[in-house]
Amino acid sequence: MKKERDNLKRKIIVPILCVVLMMGMLSGCVEEEPTEEQKATLTLAILGLMDLGPEALYEGWILVDGGVSSTGTFSVDDSGILSDTTFEINKGDLTNATAFILTIEPVLDPSADPSDTHILAGDFSDDIATLSIMHTAAIGDDFSTSTGVYKLATPTTENTTDEKSGIWYINETGEKGLDLPTLPTGWIYEGWIVIDGTAISTGRFSDSNMSDDSDIYSGNLTGPEFPGEDLIINGTLEILFPTTLDGNTAVISVEPDPDNDADPFLLKPLIATIPDPAVEHTVYNMTNQAASILPTGTASR
Repeated sequence: MKKERDNLKRKIIVPILCVVLMMGMLSGCVEEEPTEEQKATLTLAILGLMDLGPEALYEGWILVDGGVSSTGTFSVDDSGILSDTTFEINKGDLTNATAFILTIEPVLDPSADPSDTHILAGDFSDDIATLSIMHTAAIGDDFSTSTGVYKLATPTTENTTDEKSGIWYINETGEKGLDLPTLPTGWIYEGWIVIDGTAISTGRFSDSNMSDDSDIYSGNLTGPEFPGEDLIINGTLEILFPTTLDGNTAVISVEPDPDNDADPFLLKPLIATIPDPAVEHTVYNMTNQAASILPTGTASR
């Protein structure tokens, strides 16, 4: 699949057939592959990436003269090992490259251009680019100053016996409980509650001053205009709603947009272990774990 996609990219990006109609004859000229002398090797050493599943791949790009050129795609296994770490590309392009960018792309990619989902980037200094999500061509923030608080409550139901079956990211006064940086195009936040190892989305949002995009588990009443969810209806055979969130885990993740997976992405800047027992309508703090979950690496030429 990787070779087929690389070939498809090459066919789209680089014109391969010149057609000239002369004397009723069709003649073509095919661009020659670079010789060994015209090739150079780009080497990636990246830690902290995750398996994207069968529908997405990572793709590298170099910035050359204001444009971008693909360096090839790769996948990552459950252990974080890259399927490929060396890529042969045009020597002139690699020599003149000023930056390396890593994106997430669909396997069946309709476009020859990079997606908006840039996860790592770095400028070349001599022959090495140090890659970070903080680079302006990636996400542009490390989430180290992100903070969050939450309450257990079920404002979308009149029942007062199920108050520990809902989680809302609000403070003591019922206002915004999450302080998060604005994400660039290609990324979105998502709330999760992990119950007995199963991650349940409580909704996606781009602005923590507004409600998220989900209320599929909530009751009939109106909830706060901030991220959160009541787990009242539409449970599963394994997890019945309403439930109690005592001892379970709350997570705020940063997700690719569009998303390639129904599970949380590797970027989880805020996390909280809900007390057991918890006290309903009590504000609890989340823990910032950004420093321990950020992917890092280098691109060398």
